[in-house]
Amino acid sequence: MSHVQIWLVVGAVLCVMELVLPTAFVESTLGVSAFLVAMVALVVPSLTVQIVLWVLLSIVFILLLRRFAPQQTPYVLQSSTEARTLTPILPGETGRVLYEGNSWQARCEDDSATIAENQRVTVTRRRGNTLYVMSEKLLDG
Repeated sequence: MSHVQIWLVVGAVLCVMELVLPTAFVESTLGVSAFLVAMVALVVPSLTVQIVLWVLLSIVFILLLRRFAPQQTPYVLQSSTEARTLTPILPGETGRVLYEGNSWQARCEDDSATIAENQRVTVTRRRGNTLYVMSEKLLDG
């Protein structure tokens, strides 16, 4: 099997792998780099030069891809920060709150406080799928 054929197979495998295991186009950029190296392999027979070229092209394509990828922004709480507890929230444990019409897992910001069921609370932050809340009684007092 010639170097050109090997690079074509590597490029095809990497592009197919992107379809099976999505990696934000990293595998496909490696595959495209392999296809370009296959064309260069027709002229440059040195495997060492081909591998170095593949690595360089892969790095350049990944850096270019990152430039065009949308930046992830952290979740920002909506203007509504009020919620109502559906279950009691015991100290250091999670409970459930109704926030913007949906049931969320919630913890009290103060690990020593208990919040009873059906109480109005203020959402202070979100971490993953858990809302951190404070009882309005704790905020007022």
